[in-house]
Parts: sequence; C-alpha cells; structure tokens
Amino acid sequence: MTESTDLGPEDRKIVTLARSARARNGVPEGAAVRDETGRTYVAGTVQLESLRLSALQTAVAMAVASGATSLEAAAIVSEAEAPSDADRAAVRDLGGPSTPVLLAGPDGVLRRSVTAG
Repeated sequence: MTESTDLGPEDRKIVTLARSARARNGVPEGAAVRDETGRTYVAGTVQLESLRLSALQTAVAMAVASGATSLEAAAIVSEAEAPSDADRAAVRDLGGPSTPVLLAGPDGVLRRSVTAG
C-alpha cells in the first residue's frame, strides 16, 4: 500500500476530492478526474431506478459534458480491491490507455494505481 501523501499534489487533490464526495453524499464510491487543462470533476455513485453509474463513470461523463477532450488522471475512493473493467474503459475512452487510475480506500490510503489500458 502507498500512502496518499506519497502522491504528487495534483493526484493527492483528486483522491481528497473523491473521498469528500463519497462521505458528503453517503454513497459507496466517490471519484474525481482531472482533464487536460487541470480542471477537476467530482462525482458519487448514481443509483436511480432508471440509471446506474459508478462514481468514476459519472465523473468522466461530467468531464465530457463540460468539453474535456482528454484526462490526465482519475481517482476512486471505494471499498473495492480494484477498479472495475467498466471504470477503466470509461477513463480509457477519454484519456487513453496510459491514463493513471488511482484507487484509495475510505481512509484515503492508496490501495492500487493502474492504467486505464
């Protein structure tokens, strides 16, 4: 395991934002992405009867809807042991296969860092 403090300041920021979204909204996951201009998009899990999106899928959708053309990094705060294939695919679609996907536990400690590819 890697402490989130071992991350650079911009990656630490998106982990913190994802953690805050999870706690504030009382949802299973929080996520944040950083686009090519440095803007961040933060979201929680969406669980409606007619629409279900993971927090990371929601954050990517928000970035796309706001005009982002690429991603620099993504972060998820969750109890999960690894990012789902669907989450990695969403990041890959916008950011490409080498985009880092950071997974932290609810305590903010980084559990895993993988690429979207």
